[in-house]
Amino acid sequence: MPAYIDAVEQRLLDDPLLLGDIAEAVGGPFHVLFPERVAVNVEAFQSAFTAAGVDGFVYFGKKANKAACVVRACAESGAGVDVASTGELVAALAQGVRGEDLMVTGPAKSDDLLWLAARHRALIAIDAVDELDRLAALDLPARIVLRVLPEGSTSRFGLDRREFEQAIGAVTPGGPISLSGFSFHLSGYDATARAEQATALVDHCLRARSEGHPADIISIGGGFGVDYLDADSWSRFREMLSDSWFHGSAPAEDYYPYHFPSPGADMLSVVLAHNGLAKRLRDNGIRLAVEPGRALLDRAGSSVFRVQGVKTRTTQGHPYDILTVDGTSLSLSEQWFASEYLPDPVLWPQRPGATTPSCVGATTCLESDLLSRRRIPLPRRARVGDLLIYPNTAGYQMDSNESPFHELPLPPKVVLRERADRLCWTLDTTSR
Repeated sequence: MPAYIDAVEQRLLDDPLLLGDIAEAVGGPFHVLFPERVAVNVEAFQSAFTAAGVDGFVYFGKKANKAACVVRACAESGAGVDVASTGELVAALAQGVRGEDLMVTGPAKSDDLLWLAARHRALIAIDAVDELDRLAALDLPARIVLRVLPEGSTSRFGLDRREFEQAIGAVTPGGPISLSGFSFHLSGYDATARAEQATALVDHCLRARSEGHPADIISIGGGFGVDYLDADSWSRFREMLSDSWFHGSAPAEDYYPYHFPSPGADMLSVVLAHNGLAKRLRDNGIRLAVEPGRALLDRAGSSVFRVQGVKTRTTQGHPYDILTVDGTSLSLSEQWFASEYLPDPVLWPQRPGATTPSCVGATTCLESDLLSRRRIPLPRRARVGDLLIYPNTAGYQMDSNESPFHELPLPPKVVLRERADRLCWTLDTTSR
């Protein structure tokens, strides 16, 4: 199941020397990031707002990737950042994001985070009544949105109906805390559900305005799908899925939707078009905020591992290889959610050979530590010293579960930039 490849990444794969040079310099597994692609993705979301005639703002969900170059690309592209800790907030400021372009989310925020957010005029998403009380006790001007718990949701986040009424009543119009609007977050990738919940938030804004609050912002969170694979590849996988494809036990079937017909900014356009949402936002002068993480990182990075060992096993009379690489599945986070990262890795360098089914194990003593349980049809037999490049891993895969297990170093992040005559690389500031 070959993944879609960004043009800069293809140029890297086609270079006969560069990947090997980077691997030699780094001396272990590493991640490659293409910040110029982040800028392209931000612009696509901004263009969707413009096409719909809607005042919109993009906040990058920073939890999706820690790299400084990603945040700098967002700042330079006119996007903000969604942060959930003092560390994330400080890191965003250090890369040029202005305080008023920060959205501060997450549950039970510390007093230090609330204080710092208020000082920088960030927009604070209030998740609980006691959090609002603690913010008020700081006696600082602050901008807030109230995070609404959608009807029927069992989430531990957000304000239920009683808490919502209590919170609105606790904010005095014209006081130091300004009720700027409302937010929600939905799991999954349903555009219609987001549009309908956004419509409910518009109603909340109109009611709050009637009570003297500015209420001119709603945030619909993230969950904008990424399209990793073509439709035919994904359909064949789903229809023909078999336990026999995997080394050991197959993962659970709760896979990410690796083919997504209307991904990223296209999904935002679908949301805005549903049931006249864009018109309601325009008519009432309400800004729509979105907080994509994975979608802004689409095709913006890959993870590279060196093959350290190759052995052959047989199943049902058919041989296949088990590759051991110099990293762990902690750096390919989908595996740690009882799932599998399905896009095929690319074997580098390109050489002639016969197709060889191969699964990929990590350099640890854990039987379950596999980067790919699926026996992937590599175009030739891998050799010790070859590189495996897992494409499109910038969104969550690199950082969600990283750990120096076995005292192995964390893979550094390499920043790749395209020049007219060559590709240039450096280490991200988080890896120096």
